Amino acid sequence: MGRREKGPFVVAVDGPAASGKGTVASSLARDLGLPYLDTGLLYRAVGVLMQRAGQDFNDVPAAACQALMITADVLDDPGLRTRAAGEAASRVATHPQVRERLLEFQQTFASQDQGSVLDGRDIGTVIAPHAPAKLYVTASPEVRAERRWRQLTGQGEQVSLEDVLADIRKRDERDGGREAAPMRAAADAVLLDTSEMTIDQAADAARRIVEAARARWEASR
Repeated sequence: MGRREKGPFVVAVDGPAASGKGTVASSLARDLGLPYLDTGLLYRAVGVLMQRAGQDFNDVPAAACQALMITADVLDDPGLRTRAAGEAASRVATHPQVRERLLEFQQTFASQDQGSVLDGRDIGTVIAPHAPAKLYVTASPEVRAERRWRQLTGQGEQVSLEDVLADIRKRDERDGGREAAPMRAAADAVLLDTSEMTIDQAADAARRIVEAARARWEASR
């Protein structure tokens, strides 16, 4: 018998806010020459569009409607990188209808023949459960809060480290406790704790994990 046809080489990178997953994922995409999608930007875009339209985050039909309007060009909006956008994303991401509307966008991206790298909170469990390479990137809440605080203040936002830590804890609880696609590590994901790592060390560790996964994937083709 011939070998089975395999799907594209997809790298699924999951983890909580400010864990370093975006930095790791973008570095992997660059090294592998693969297209990259930060799926958190999709939810940020929905939340920001709702804010700008004066809509209530609890208005599920309105949120689902905004999700249907998301296109790739919207993701370049610098307004999606703010603290308020992150909070908005966490609010709208709890709605199953919003997640359902964004599912096709993400799975279409993941199905590209050349492969892809996606990061988020449910990539390895929902969006690309058969991805050959899965990482769950994490760090302590205190470390993640300091990272996010440095990022936000570097963008000119005035916010205290204590408030950012409170935001991180609240988002972890909301993301991990939601009914629809809760944030969790896939059973076959490799855990990468970046608490004590520099950016370069985290990127190198992730690269080695993915190289091993790719070798296994190639051998099974």
